Amino acid sequence: MQRRKISGVFAAMDVDGDGFLQEQDFRALAERWSRVRGQDDGPRLTGIMLSWWTTLLAASDRDRDDKVTLDEVLLVVDRLPDTPEAVTATADAMFEAIDENGDGLISAAEYRRLIEVWNGRPTDTDTTFPLLDSDGDGMLSRSEFAALWLEFWAGDDAEAPGTLVFGPLAA
Repeated sequence: MQRRKISGVFAAMDVDGDGFLQEQDFRALAERWSRVRGQDDGPRLTGIMLSWWTTLLAASDRDRDDKVTLDEVLLVVDRLPDTPEAVTATADAMFEAIDENGDGLISAAEYRRLIEVWNGRPTDTDTTFPLLDSDGDGMLSRSEFAALWLEFWAGDDAEAPGTLVFGPLAA
């Protein structure tokens, strides 16, 4: 299950499709995110994405070639269940990026824009978002999002709601 989840996210983040994650992929995602949102917060989004890139590169790039392969990412992901605090730290940074209006909640519309950024195209999230919203209030709180993020990155349960945090898995 982990390989399937991570492969999908890896493919989405590999913006140029060269089979590696590199700094330019994270910059391109930040640019795409800023365009989708229609807000002038590109520098903030770029900072968040580059922070994630720096963390990923330091943890994953075994051969120090400034590129990260899927296998290198999977080696790190295998260790994440033992370091939930590291996963939660990235959840906090992503929450800040997704919460466009700064109200401390992620709305269904904010979530949709996140998924459209990852997919690079319009994506229907109307059936997915309610599965993530554990308390049914129509929003994701910081703690709800952190739990989902942890389930995605460190969990291996196909039925866990967090498995869907980046949208439905490709068949």
